[in-house]
Amino acid sequence: MKTQITELLGTRYPIIQGGMQWVGTAELASAVSNAGGLGILTALTQPTPDALRKEIERCRTMTDRPFGVNLTILPAITPPPYAEYLQAIIDSGIRIVETAGNNPKEFVAKLKEHGIKIVHKCTSVRHALSSERAGVDAVSIDGFECAGHPGEDDVPNLILIPAAVRALKIPVIASGGIGDGRGMAAALALGAQGINMGTRFMVTKEAPIHDNIKQALVRAGERDTNLMFRTMHNTARVFKNAISNEVVAMERKGAKFEEVRPLVAGARGKQALRDGDVDGGVISAGMVIGLIDDIPSCAELIERIVSDCRNHLRAALEMAAV
Repeated sequence: MKTQITELLGTRYPIIQGGMQWVGTAELASAVSNAGGLGILTALTQPTPDALRKEIERCRTMTDRPFGVNLTILPAITPPPYAEYLQAIIDSGIRIVETAGNNPKEFVAKLKEHGIKIVHKCTSVRHALSSERAGVDAVSIDGFECAGHPGEDDVPNLILIPAAVRALKIPVIASGGIGDGRGMAAALALGAQGINMGTRFMVTKEAPIHDNIKQALVRAGERDTNLMFRTMHNTARVFKNAISNEVVAMERKGAKFEEVRPLVAGARGKQALRDGDVDGGVISAGMVIGLIDDIPSCAELIERIVSDCRNHLRAALEMAAV
């Protein structure tokens, strides 16, 4: 396939594996890149900037194709040393960075100095326009269907993608709710130049999480996610399990973040993914789990998606033929 995104990133297909905390490691990123997509390491999955440097080098031993690094920038009482992680990315010769969270303006100039391409994830057209003005090369637009933080506007991708394409001059990547060739065909038809998938790549052979978690996501339907932190205006879409059910119930009774903090601790979620305890912690998952029914390799998944995408686009053209 040839789109503005394959040209920008140097990949065979316009398919990006989104950065995912505790999941975006060398095993998954290299498998996606080897299959023709763009694998993404998640910087803050690594405990220190030096650990990130080592993970980048480890990934290079597993693929000779392009891969990127996600750096999510969020406010915190004690924030990670973002500038040091950024320097580790630059020092390691990474050519593609996916930013997320706050406006990446303060990091753009430094990345550009080193010829690094920047894809910024955002959840609204207004934030996408701000990122474009800041100088990013492409925007990955997250619809309400996505895992993680969908923003507070609740706009699904059938509206958000064409709205972003209409407003922006830089390429738009569709993210959220996409897990098969039909979704990719729809995204391209709406004007996107590529797709970003997180949840679907969680449910692959190479994803570094316990098989119990993968099997739970396979069994789940499209209604099996929860929206936590709605009352705190920091909405997060996660898998519906005992923990997220409890958090939502506590919110309905007026609980504040400090009261739910022990339940949603990142270390607890990390352990659940590692040990396979489906109810052990918060597990990010998008509504696309309702379309996932197997655990293929990344290569099998990408080839299937591309083939099905082409078939669905051809079928749509035939229906539209006069």
